[in-house]
Amino acid sequence: MKAKFSQNYLSENIEISQIIEDFDATGTTLYDDRNTIKIFDHKGDVLNIKRFKVPNAVNKIAYKFFRKSKAERSFNYAQELLKREIDTPAPVAYFEEQLPFTFGTSYFVSKHITYDLTYRELVQEPNFKDHEKILRAFTRFTYELHQKGVLFLDHSPGNTLIQINDGSYKFYLVDLNRMIFKDLTEEDRLKNFSRLSPKKEMVEVMANEYAKLISKPSVEIFEKMWAYTAAFQEQIERKNRLKQKFRK
Repeated sequence: MKAKFSQNYLSENIEISQIIEDFDATGTTLYDDRNTIKIFDHKGDVLNIKRFKVPNAVNKIAYKFFRKSKAERSFNYAQELLKREIDTPAPVAYFEEQLPFTFGTSYFVSKHITYDLTYRELVQEPNFKDHEKILRAFTRFTYELHQKGVLFLDHSPGNTLIQINDGSYKFYLVDLNRMIFKDLTEEDRLKNFSRLSPKKEMVEVMANEYAKLISKPSVEIFEKMWAYTAAFQEQIERKNRLKQKFRK
């Protein structure tokens, strides 16, 4: 098993490697579907370990010879976000099952953080306390990402953890394996909101707040943001119609 540790955890490589070896038998499962996420107590810390599913035949070769694995990208991108002063759970290590001519599974280890909600609750619970205030704070956080040259390709409802502290909010990005670092165009920025909510009233609030930040008319920003959102929703519906068609 190939492994790389962050500087702060180099001295604990043996213990953490053992946790990976015992992954199936120990720990507390938080999620178990396509990938598996578990938490483990470790020397007063709680470690969050994501095991990525074994890739398909093409990616087994790609990850072996041509591309970085999802675990390695998650580890590297977490380090890059922290350098840019963007919050994400601290990266600890990544592990890869390297076979002679192919690639197996991989693991990304980070410190586990507690949180109060994700963006998904804002979509599902329109009467959530301080809903609009949190949504506007989230929009400012997204603007900060954009200003720092971060295009988070999986900017979707479950991938931002939110902590509430006496009316202030702290946002942590998770599920980091798809990310681009570059100077963003206005199209990049507004399209980056398209996966977040199908609710027009939420998009109106985000567009209004973002327009203030970039000194553009709110109506203009909303029209563009909503067009990208509607196009994404149509894409999802088209995929669902195809799935239904092939199930018949």
